[in-house]
Amino acid sequence: MKNRQAFAFILLITVGALLMSACAGSASYSEPAYDMAAEAPMEEVDFYYEEEMRANTAGAAPQISDATYVEGQAIQRIVLMNADLAIVVPDPVASMDTITAMAQEMGGFVVDSNLRQVQLDSGLEVPSGNVTVRVPAERLEEALDTIEAMATEVQSKNVSGQDVTREYTDLQSRLRNLENAEAQLTEILGNAQNTDDVLDVYNQLTYIREQIEVIKGQIRYYDEAAALSAVSVRLTADEAVQPLQIGGWQPAGVAKDAVEALVKTMRFFGDAAIWILIYLLPVLIILAIPVVVLVFVIRALVRRSKAKKAAKAEKAASETEA
Repeated sequence: MKNRQAFAFILLITVGALLMSACAGSASYSEPAYDMAAEAPMEEVDFYYEEEMRANTAGAAPQISDATYVEGQAIQRIVLMNADLAIVVPDPVASMDTITAMAQEMGGFVVDSNLRQVQLDSGLEVPSGNVTVRVPAERLEEALDTIEAMATEVQSKNVSGQDVTREYTDLQSRLRNLENAEAQLTEILGNAQNTDDVLDVYNQLTYIREQIEVIKGQIRYYDEAAALSAVSVRLTADEAVQPLQIGGWQPAGVAKDAVEALVKTMRFFGDAAIWILIYLLPVLIILAIPVVVLVFVIRALVRRSKAKKAAKAEKAASETEA
C-alpha cells in the first residue's frame, strides 16, 4: 500500500511538472488551445484535410518573408496571402473553366465554384458565377495577372496578408513540450507494475497524445494555408453591366444627360449668386456712396436756389404794393 501511494504521489508530481512545462512554452498565449475560427473562416479550419490538399502541398514550405527574432532566435516570418477579385468577362462559364485549369496547372485545386443565371431588366438571362481556387503562394501574382488578363473590367481587387509567425512559433513550442511529456510518461508506463498505476499513467498519456494531435493539426493548417493562397473570383457577364437599350434608345443615357444638364444649370445659378453677393454687391455699394452724396448736395443747392428766388419775388411784390 505504501508503495502504491508513493508511486501515485510521484506520478502526480511528474505529470504536474510536465504540464506546467508545456504551459510555460506558451506563457504569452492565454488560451489552452488556439482558436482557429478567429483567424480563418470555419470551413477552412478543418484539421482533417482532403487527400488532394495533402498531395498538392506535400513537401511545400510555408510562405515566408524576411527573418525576424523571437527570444534571441532567428525565425522565418510566416504570412498567409489571399486575394479577392470581382471582374466582368464576356463569358463567365469559359472564364471559370480557364481559372480552374490555371489552378490545376500551377499545382493547386478548386475549393468551390457555383454558376447561376441572372435575369436583367430587359428580360435577358445571363450567367454569373463565383469560383475559389488555391494556388502556390509564390505564384499568386502570376495567377492574379492571368485572371485580370481575361477580364474586360476589374471592378474590385483586394490582396491581404496575415502574419501568423507568433502563433506558429507558439504552437511549435507547445508541441515540443508535450512530446517531451509524452516520452517521460511512456517511460513511467514501462516501469509501472501495479494495474491501477498503469491505468493512471495510460489516461494521462492518452490526454497528452490528444493534445499533440490537435496542435499538429493546427500547425499543418498553417503550413498548408501558407503554401497555397486562396483566390476568390466573382464573375459577371458583360451584358449585366451594359446600359438598357430599347430599339437603340438608351433611357439610362438620356437620364444621365438630363441630370448633367440640371447640375450645370444649378451650378451656373449658384456661381452667379456667389459673384453677386461677394463681388458685385460690395462694388455697387462703394460706387453708390458718392452718387448718393452728390444727389443730396444737388438737392440742397436746388432748394437753396428756390428759396432765394422766392424771397426776391416776395420782396419785389411788397415794394410794388408800397
